[in-house]
Amino acid sequence: MEAHRMEPRRMDAYRGDTSVGELLSAVTADLQTLFRQEVELAKTEVRQEAGKAGKAAGMYGGAGFAGYMVLLFLSLAAVLGLANVIDGGWAALIVAAVWAVCAAVLYQRGRTRMRTVHPKPERTVETMKENAQWARHPTR
Repeated sequence: MEAHRMEPRRMDAYRGDTSVGELLSAVTADLQTLFRQEVELAKTEVRQEAGKAGKAAGMYGGAGFAGYMVLLFLSLAAVLGLANVIDGGWAALIVAAVWAVCAAVLYQRGRTRMRTVHPKPERTVETMKENAQWARHPTR
């Protein structure tokens, strides 16, 4: 959702007899509006990144839950099935190793997604730098 932007006042819209105080008041009001818009943009960007982080965290949780359920039910069935062919201890070790690989793959996928999260609002930082530069040198 993009914030509604107000157009700043243009200096040519003022009468020739406008006082310096009135001009400073108008500039101050425009700067306040700009600041509010930048804060809203930062909030929007942080909200988007938090959503991405939440999805990645959900994958971590899903990996843990899936690993638990798989180890609990399928491991028991696999151990019992392999125990008919080899010793029960070796059967349990083989099954545990297979599910450890599955859990590692899910963890790696969640970790990869988590690395795409950028908590710093990049666009807001850029526009704030531009605003600061303009404020230092408004004639450029």
